[in-house]
Amino acid sequence: MSHRSIIFGSLAEGETKVYDILRGEDVLSTMQVFRDLGVEIEDKDGVITIQGVGMAGLKAPQNALNMGNSGTSIRLISGVLAGADFEVEMFGDDSLSKRPM
Repeated sequence: MSHRSIIFGSLAEGETKVYDILRGEDVLSTMQVFRDLGVEIEDKDGVITIQGVGMAGLKAPQNALNMGNSGTSIRLISGVLAGADFEVEMFGDDSLSKRPM
């Protein structure tokens, strides 16, 4: 649910607040990816505040998107970005790079 909260909050227009989010490395990867796509995400006092930009508001990243070791991130975000008006390169660590996609 944590990944999806970040994704849907980023794709919504306006502010989304998420409470009690799982702060594992995989979820942190998802948060960083959406920051790299131009979404403002603040993590303060246990609350994640997302300034959603809508699908059309996502921006082409400066660099390839690092998914870390998160299979959930790369699978879900690949689907989201399939409809983007820009090209994106994604990569992960050695373990993620060996998994079937």
